[in-house]
Amino acid sequence: MVSITLSVPEEVKRRMERFEWLNWSAVAREVFVKRMKRLEILQKFERDFEKGELSDEECIKLGRELKKAMLEKKKNTK
Repeated sequence: MVSITLSVPEEVKRRMERFEWLNWSAVAREVFVKRMKRLEILQKFERDFEKGELSDEECIKLGRELKKAMLEKKKNTK
């Protein structure tokens, strides 16, 4: 596994320190993976749309995947 460095505002860092038991690296990894999945869905849609290669079934499938990702995001922000 590789390491990266993130910058956060001082206020965020102070708030994070209240939860010192939490593995913030694991939290960041989880967020990165979820965001990448949504971006990959959008990227595939854009690529296939530009090529004119989307069938009705694929449009429905992509729509369902996007809706699922949006509901997941909404659930996690509450």
